[in-house]
Amino acid sequence: MLLRELTPSTPIDEKLVWARRGNKVVRKYRCQSGYRKNRIVAKAAQCFAAPDIKKRANIKRLKARMGNRLVRKTKRTKRTNPASVRVQKMNKASRGR
Repeated sequence: MLLRELTPSTPIDEKLVWARRGNKVVRKYRCQSGYRKNRIVAKAAQCFAAPDIKKRANIKRLKARMGNRLVRKTKRTKRTNPASVRVQKMNKASRGR
């Protein structure tokens, strides 16, 4: 257990980022610590949630079976989906570059 989990007065320093939910662009959080460090989650509290072992095993099997196909599909989506392109531009603009 982390000290920041016990003290509610400590501000949450998770970074706000833009992400996709379906074809909509929404605000989400990038975890700075916890089990899900560097992962984008819908709620900041999810950064410290216990991992779901069953989901972890299922995604591991899926990636072993269809890894290359998933990579190709993801790359195509990020390149062609208007919401994905918008998310990339908005996150790049918010970095200050």
